[in-house]
Amino acid sequence: MSQLDRDREGSSSDASFFERERERLTREIKADFDTVLSSTNTLNRKLEEVIGMTKEYSTIADLWSSFYQLMRDTGTGETDVDQELVAEEQEQAAANPKSSSRNGQ
Repeated sequence: MSQLDRDREGSSSDASFFERERERLTREIKADFDTVLSSTNTLNRKLEEVIGMTKEYSTIADLWSSFYQLMRDTGTGETDVDQELVAEEQEQAAANPKSSSRNGQ
């Protein structure tokens, strides 16, 4: 067998090793991309759920805000309600000084 034949056999085995390694790495990268895609889809669904819940709470908050504005504009018990709210906030602040300092930041 000549040197040229040996070189060809050696290069073909090197090329086949290279091709096998390339295929293995390609499969591994594809599997990792599939995992990333799946995780991204899961994150997207969770974000959509959070946004939907936020919209629901926003509607409820708007309803209570409208009710409060209506009560304040009509003057019905405005002073009593405001005084009760201030008293409750002061009691909570006295009971939990750590949480009141965090809310102030």
